[in-house]
Amino acid sequence: MQCDVKAGVVVFPGTNRERDIAIALRRVTGQRPRMVWHGETDLAGLDLVVLPGGFSHGDYLRCGAMAARSPVMAAVCAFAARGGHVLGVCNGFQILTEAGLLPGALLRNASLRFLSQDCLLRVERTDTPYTSYYQRGDVFRVPMAHGDGNYFADEATLDRLEGEGLVVFRYADDNLNGSARAIAGIASPNLRVLGLMPHPEDLIDPLTGGTDGLSLFEGLAEALAA
Repeated sequence: MQCDVKAGVVVFPGTNRERDIAIALRRVTGQRPRMVWHGETDLAGLDLVVLPGGFSHGDYLRCGAMAARSPVMAAVCAFAARGGHVLGVCNGFQILTEAGLLPGALLRNASLRFLSQDCLLRVERTDTPYTSYYQRGDVFRVPMAHGDGNYFADEATLDRLEGEGLVVFRYADDNLNGSARAIAGIASPNLRVLGLMPHPEDLIDPLTGGTDGLSLFEGLAEALAA
């Protein structure tokens, strides 16, 4: 696929999934995304900003807490406020909640163990830039790799997310991390900011185990190119 979509991938000290995200984005856009160091503040010309997984700043304090206060995040918040698209995966989801771009928090897994295995996600909403290639109720396989993926929010926030249709993905199998209402991914009210814990970028090629995650990136590229 070749389309005129400009993406940036933010890199913090301790980030380790930036190349996986970059490969996925290049696969669907035909272009290398721009790697944005956490000290930069210029996001001019970008259509999409991605916060990838890893252990930003070594996960000191709370996961994502230090990264959320990096210079680049003020620019990401301004980018989102202007209607820009922002995707946060795993540690990126944690950073989005710490920065206030998405509600709630990611706590220690219920088992208190790091989980590194496949899980099944169910698509709850398809009219978003990230899910247009799915059907509502579709279940697909995605790897998870996190120690703090237990999504938490107070009951009023959870009810609001449910009522406004902002829960985009749920765990469809055992909800091993204990997330409230089996929530795996949520969106902002304008549907342009998405955070999810599992890693769709790890399943975009048959040579690396399958293509279950490719539809997310294909749909996103098409939506941004429109």
